[in-house]
Amino acid sequence: MTDTNSSNKTGGGNNSAYWSTNIRIIIVSLIIWAFVSFGCGILLRPLLADIKVGGTDLGFWFAQQGSILVFLCLIFFYAWRMNKLDKEHGVDE
Repeated sequence: MTDTNSSNKTGGGNNSAYWSTNIRIIIVSLIIWAFVSFGCGILLRPLLADIKVGGTDLGFWFAQQGSILVFLCLIFFYAWRMNKLDKEHGVDE
C-alpha cells in the first residue's frame, strides 16, 4: 500500500530531489554496512588479525560485535538524516 498523500506534499520538482537524496543515503549506509560486516569481518580479517581489541583480534571483533554496533549507528544516522531531509522538503510531522 503506497501513501499518495506524502508524495503529493513535496510537489513535482522537489519530489525527485527528495527521493534521490533518500536513495543516496540508503546506498551509502548499505555500502558502509557491507564494508564493515563482510569486508572487515571476513575479507580483511587476516589483515586485521594482528590488531588486538579486548583480548581478540580486530577482524573477529568486527564479525561478532563491530558490525552490529555499526549497524545500530547507521540506524540512528538514517533516522536523524531523514528527519532533517523531511524538514528541508516540508514533509515532516
